[in-house]
Amino acid sequence: MIPRRITRVLHIGNVPVGGGYPITIQSMTNTDTRDEEGTVRQINLLHEVGCEIVRVAVPDSAAARTLKRIKKSIAIPLIADIHFDYKLALAALRAGADGLRINPGNIGSESKVMQIVTACREKKIPIRIGVNSGSLPRSKTERYGMTAEAMVESALEHVLLLEKAGYHEIKISVKASSVPLTIDSYRLLSDKVDYPLHLGITEAGSSYRGTIKSAVGIGTLLAEGIGDTIRVSLTADPVTEISVARDILKSLGIRKGLNIISCPTCGRTEIDIITLTAEVEKRLESLSDLNISVAVMGCVVNGPGEAREADYGIAGGKSSGLIFRKGLIIKKVKEENLVSELIDIINQDVSAAKID
Repeated sequence: MIPRRITRVLHIGNVPVGGGYPITIQSMTNTDTRDEEGTVRQINLLHEVGCEIVRVAVPDSAAARTLKRIKKSIAIPLIADIHFDYKLALAALRAGADGLRINPGNIGSESKVMQIVTACREKKIPIRIGVNSGSLPRSKTERYGMTAEAMVESALEHVLLLEKAGYHEIKISVKASSVPLTIDSYRLLSDKVDYPLHLGITEAGSSYRGTIKSAVGIGTLLAEGIGDTIRVSLTADPVTEISVARDILKSLGIRKGLNIISCPTCGRTEIDIITLTAEVEKRLESLSDLNISVAVMGCVVNGPGEAREADYGIAGGKSSGLIFRKGLIIKKVKEENLVSELIDIINQDVSAAKID
């Protein structure tokens, strides 16, 4: 297990964040929040695939009012994303938001921020101070350049503002589109505060490029024990964000779940390993929460060994392959039947409660 940096605990709705509690997965809707039906539909789909906290944009008072109705139709905590207008934050809180994401620097005067704090204090609603590299004050970039020091000093000024009001239900993010800058910023921040940290690479990019950047940036920080909740930000369907986030956590052993091991194809491969692996992944999507490893190997060099180490495995040969369970050969099967036979065996074991 990776040793976690110990932080304060806060609750977003009924979900604890920080203090050694499981790292939570967040996403953000891309619907118009005023579209109640569409937003609820997307949130419930995100919940179904593993989202634990969801954020929605609140650009105007109509969107803020819609939150009350949305809340009645979803089962995960709802965070209101607020910029510029403190009145929208107050309206979102009245509508039942479980958390706020604000940048106190663009909310306006200190008195406006204090009105938000006063409203949050009544229900201990957490506030995430979200600092992004793209919206740093000019005073910070002129003094430090685009650096971790500029990011962290900006965040800490906002923290101090809330602390002066005696409010400590705080979560912080210091995101950049640059992976090295993001890593440096969170490392520096984690040395200075014990508040929970929300990790992410902002504006990470398309599904492919954004996944790589997020895996490197978020994964590096998590491997160092930094981070209490994560959001993978992709220019893609938000459902994809959840899949990537889950796989980042599973790859580090932070969460359990389905682990598919497959070999790179090479000149020794005598079976269509690329097609086999894609089919196995697709057929096992519905069992992604199972804590099992499945190996799909393409030749006799590493194949049998890796397949034996996995809970289930295929080791390919010429136009056929062996199926393993817990290191034991079950049967030899023709190539065209390998995946179906493997899936049938796994499903039979699930039905028989041999795996959970």
